[in-house]
Amino acid sequence: MNAYESLRTSISSLVSNKLRSFLTMLGIIIGVSAVVSMISLGTGVRTSIVDQIGSLGSNLLTVVGGTTRQRPGAPIMMRGMSNILKIEHFRDIQATSIPGVQSIIAESTLRKTVVYGRNNTSVSIVGTTANYPTVRNFSPSLGRFFSNYDYINLNNYAVIGDTVAIDLFGDINKAIGNRIRIGRVSFEVIGVMEKKSMGPQDLGNQIFVPLTTLQKRLTGSRYIQSITIQSDSSEDMDTISQSVEKFFLRKLGDIDRFTIMNQQDILDTINQVTGTITLFLGAITGISLLVGGIGIMNIMLVSVTERTREIGLRKAIGARPSDILFQFMVESSVLSCLGGVLGIIFGAIGARLIGNFTQWVTKVSLGSIVISFGVSLAVGLFFGILPARRASKLDPITALRYE
Repeated sequence: MNAYESLRTSISSLVSNKLRSFLTMLGIIIGVSAVVSMISLGTGVRTSIVDQIGSLGSNLLTVVGGTTRQRPGAPIMMRGMSNILKIEHFRDIQATSIPGVQSIIAESTLRKTVVYGRNNTSVSIVGTTANYPTVRNFSPSLGRFFSNYDYINLNNYAVIGDTVAIDLFGDINKAIGNRIRIGRVSFEVIGVMEKKSMGPQDLGNQIFVPLTTLQKRLTGSRYIQSITIQSDSSEDMDTISQSVEKFFLRKLGDIDRFTIMNQQDILDTINQVTGTITLFLGAITGISLLVGGIGIMNIMLVSVTERTREIGLRKAIGARPSDILFQFMVESSVLSCLGGVLGIIFGAIGARLIGNFTQWVTKVSLGSIVISFGVSLAVGLFFGILPARRASKLDPITALRYE
């Protein structure tokens, strides 16, 4: 019996018992659809997080004061972050020629109540430099960002987030040109930043002012919170990190007084963690595939019993044990493959529904489809071996006498 004839006979046998065949495939369908949905969810979440981090700038090294510490069972914390980095450190590293460095910014943040007329809101005031939009990939949608001239001359200019604009003015188009009060200091609004978020964090609830103005008019301090360095390419980041570490060792004298956070390291960690979670979700849902495989083996054993006389007749007219083995293996494979295809379809639909109803990001990848289909085929072959071997080893005389 050739492969085509075996396939035709197998399909005919399955079609003659439609309900039983469908119920047998149901375990595979549920298992594959669950695996596809969960892997799609994990992949989508990972892609979303990586994209959000990448949207805040690429190839970044961030230097902060202090170092990391972690107690057992407690989250990672920074110690000694304030009163370490100074504006002079920023100016010195700007003047230092480090190969591969594209741009450098400094940042210092405080929280203040901002007032316009009778409206007020509490926001983060970010003092930074004029090249912030380029490094952070975050630019005004209306008006402009303050210039290097404004930075040098300590101008009282403010670029506000879209959320702040709505809270204070009711409409982002009414913001530019008005004056707001930050603490006791008046600032002119010259721009409104584009709408942007970082996960649950709304980046529109910020106001950007020249760092020099913030230090002179609002804080009276020369300390800054962070220095961010953008490299030309990701390949240069390790070399630049080493140069930056040597620079701050010379300036601060102790490696525990500063921390260099590599954006690529953060992305690698996120990929590793989310990849592990995705694998765990896939493994848990994959247990249902095992249940589906047991169902296939059970129904194939029943089929062997029901078709004992048929098997005996085929052997009597010349069918070899390998022909019988092949036929039953084909039947179990058809069940698992068809269940796998339907499971992939329902899994993709399920992933889409999860995304629509929960606002979680899902992404059906080719890899998840190939893995799910391959596993379903392997399950069919594995659990079809025992029934197929039993059928192939039936004695034709005994089989023909079977009632």
